[in-house]
Amino acid sequence: MMSEDAGQMLVIYDDPSDQRSLSLDETSSTEESPDETRLSLDTTNDAVPYIGQRFATHDSAYEFYSDYAKRCGFSIRRHRTEGKDGVGKGLTRRYFVCHRAGNTPVKTLNDSKPQRNRKSSRCGCQAYLRISKVTDSGAAEWRVTGFVNHHNHELLEPNQVRFLPAYRTISDADKNRILMFAKTGISVQQMMRLMELEKCVEPGYLPFTEKDVRNLLQSFRKSDQEDESIDLLRMCRNNKEKDPNFKFEYTLDSNNRLDNIAWSYASSVQSYDIYGDAVVFDTTHRLTAFDMPLGIWVGVNNYGMPCFFGCVLLREENLRSFSWALKAFLGFMNGKAPQTILTDQNMCLKEAIAIEMPTTKHALCIWMIVAKFPSWFNAVLGERYNEWKTEFYRLYNLESIEDFELGWRDMVSSFGLHTNRHIANLFALRSLWALPYLRSHFFAGMTTAGHSKAINSFIQRFLSAQTRLAHFVEQVAVDFKDQAAEQQTMQQNLQNICLKTGAPMESHAASILTPFAFSKLQEQLVLAAHYASFQMDDGFLVRHHTKLEGGRKVYWVPREGIISCSCHQFEFSGILCRHALRVLSTGNCFQIPDRYLPLRWRRISTSPAKLLQSSSDHTERIQWLQSMVSTLVAESSKSKERLDMATEQVYSLLSRIREQPVTSQGARDISHIHRSL
Repeated sequence: MMSEDAGQMLVIYDDPSDQRSLSLDETSSTEESPDETRLSLDTTNDAVPYIGQRFATHDSAYEFYSDYAKRCGFSIRRHRTEGKDGVGKGLTRRYFVCHRAGNTPVKTLNDSKPQRNRKSSRCGCQAYLRISKVTDSGAAEWRVTGFVNHHNHELLEPNQVRFLPAYRTISDADKNRILMFAKTGISVQQMMRLMELEKCVEPGYLPFTEKDVRNLLQSFRKSDQEDESIDLLRMCRNNKEKDPNFKFEYTLDSNNRLDNIAWSYASSVQSYDIYGDAVVFDTTHRLTAFDMPLGIWVGVNNYGMPCFFGCVLLREENLRSFSWALKAFLGFMNGKAPQTILTDQNMCLKEAIAIEMPTTKHALCIWMIVAKFPSWFNAVLGERYNEWKTEFYRLYNLESIEDFELGWRDMVSSFGLHTNRHIANLFALRSLWALPYLRSHFFAGMTTAGHSKAINSFIQRFLSAQTRLAHFVEQVAVDFKDQAAEQQTMQQNLQNICLKTGAPMESHAASILTPFAFSKLQEQLVLAAHYASFQMDDGFLVRHHTKLEGGRKVYWVPREGIISCSCHQFEFSGILCRHALRVLSTGNCFQIPDRYLPLRWRRISTSPAKLLQSSSDHTERIQWLQSMVSTLVAESSKSKERLDMATEQVYSLLSRIREQPVTSQGARDISHIHRSL
C-alpha cells in the first residue's frame, strides 16, 4: 500500500546548500538498484529502520536512526520539516539525512573578510529516513514512511566513525575538568593524555579530539585580549629601554589591535651567530589561556645543550603569519638563515620557509610526528601497535634510500595499512623526515631521541607562565637565564674526560673539542679499531672485520687534508665517522684535519660574560658574576694548589676593581640584589 506521499518530489530544503530535487518515492526507497556500485547497508538486522516502524516522538526516531548510522559508519543530521493541512496545524513530517547529503554551496568572496579554505564532505548522498505524524487511534505517533538505504560514498570503519563531529561530545564533567587544567597552564595535548589516564582509555579513544578542546577553551575565554596586548607591547618596550639590544617586532590588524609579535634577546643573537646552523622552529604549542599559537626557535650549543633563539606569538596559523614570523626572525639574526630547520608537519609553514629561506634545508621533527602516532594508529593497529612502532623506527634509521622504500612497502603490506591516509601522507613526505634522505645535511644531532627529549623539556620550561601574556615574556627571560646558569655548572662537571684508545688523534681531539663533542668522536674512534680498510683505485673500501662484502667508500686527499665517506656522518652531525677515522689511522695521520673539528663543537670561549657583554642590563650581569664566583669557589676548594692560586688572583683583581669609580646605578642594583637573596 502506497502512502499519500508516494511519488512526491521534495524541492525545498532548510539548508541552502541542498537546492536540488531528491526523490522520496516510498516504493523505490526500499529497493536496491541492480546497478549500485557503492556501499549499501545490510537490511537484515532487526535494528534496521523499516517502513511502518513506530516511535512515540520524533526525537526518539532521530536517536534510533543515529545509533543505526553510527554502527554502519556514517552520521545523520536533521534536514527538512513539513506541516500540512493548512497553516497552524503543526509539524507533520520530518527528514533525517546522511551527513554527506547535499552539495557544497558556492560562497560569495568578500575581500574584506578572511576566507576559510575548508573542504566540504558533502557529496550528494541520497540516503535518508522520513517519518510522518499519525493520529489513527487518537494518540499521536510517528511512523517511518520513507527509507533510502544507499550511499554513494564509502562508509567508515567502527574505529573511524567515532571521529565524526556528530559523535564527538564533551560531557559537563569533562568540561569542568578541562577548564581546571587550563588554569594550571598545561597544554591541550597534556590535558588529553591526563584524561586518557584518568578514564583508563587508550590514546586516541576519548569521545572528543584536541580540536574540540581548543574550541571549548575559545568559547569560555573571558580575558580581555586587547588589554593583554597593550601590556605585552608595554613590556617589550620597557625591555628595549633597559637593553637596546633586546629585539622585538609586531604587527597590528585593521582595527589597530595586536596581530603578531616576535622577540629575541641580545644573548640569543650572540648564541645564534655560532650555533644557528641547525634550528628547531616548534609551533606545536599554544598559550592555553588565549589559544594563541606559539613559535619557539631553539638550537643546540657546543655542549649539546638546547639554546634559546627567539619566540613568536601569532593570531593565525597561515602562510601570511608564518612568513612574517620568519622575516622577523631573520631580521633579529642580521639576515643569517640557518643551514637546516626542523618543524612540525604544517603545509603553510613549509611553503613560508620555501619563500623566506630558500637556501635552508627544511625537514620535519621526528619527535613531533611520533607524538601523533597514538591517535593515528593505536586504534587501527590494536595489539600490533608496539610491533609496528618498532618496525617504523628501524626503517627510520636505515642508511639506504632503496632499503627504506622496500622496507616501507613490506611494512604496509604486513600490517594491512594500504588504505590508511596517515601512512600514505608519511610516505609522500618521506624525504622531509626519514634519515636516509637527510644524512647529507647538518642537523647537530637534533634528530636523535635523546636530543628530542632534551629540547622538548627545554621548551616546556617556557610554557609555565600562561596567566598573562606580559608575564609569559618575563618568564621566558627568567627561565632562559636559569637554564644558562645550569648549563655553566654542567660544563664545569664535564671537564674531566678519560682517554680510551691511546691514539694521538684521540688526545689531540680531546684538547680541542668540548667533552660532549669529544665523547661522540671517541665512540667512533673506539669502533674504528674493528674495521679493515682496503685501498682501491678511487679511494678506500672500509668494512667491519667480520664482513666479507659491502662496506663504505672513503675518499682521502692527504695533501689537501680532505676526507669524505659515503655514510655522510660528518655532513649530518659534524663528527667524523669510524670509516674515515680508520683510513686516517691507516695513513699514519696523527691529528684530525682542522676542518673536521668544526668551530661549533670546539671549546671556544662561550662564557656568560662573552655572551652578555652586548647587554646593558646591569642587574643581569651582576647575577652572572655571582654564578661565576660560586663556580670559582667550588673549583678552588678541590686542592691546596688551586686555592692558593685563586686567593692570589682574586686579591689582585679586587685591588684593581677598587680603583674603579662607583656609580649610583650600580649601588642601587647591588642593594636590590641583596634584598632578593
